[in-house]
Amino acid sequence: MVYNFVMENYGVENLFTILYITNLVLAAIAYKLGFAKKLPILKSVIVYILLALGILVLYLLFIVWPAVLAGEPLPLTESLFVICVVLAIYRIRLHLQRKAKNGKTAS
Repeated sequence: MVYNFVMENYGVENLFTILYITNLVLAAIAYKLGFAKKLPILKSVIVYILLALGILVLYLLFIVWPAVLAGEPLPLTESLFVICVVLAIYRIRLHLQRKAKNGKTAS
């Protein structure tokens, strides 16, 4: 769906750049929502560099491989979006539960 939208509106020339940046941003959000710990700056930079390399590998597997085999590309961007939504819902519910628990113990 996103792949087809980008192909129709922006063409092949911008396909890699747009989808890579979109996937990288969604992966960074998913990492931050679900897995991030407080790290020193240098370690955080290393984690995000490795995340960028991992997204590059995923991009190649999910987009280029099916294109070579004359198939439809797999929904990488859509999957990352769903992951972000699920993790956001989880974090909101966790925050509300902690808030309710702290409210009960304080009174």
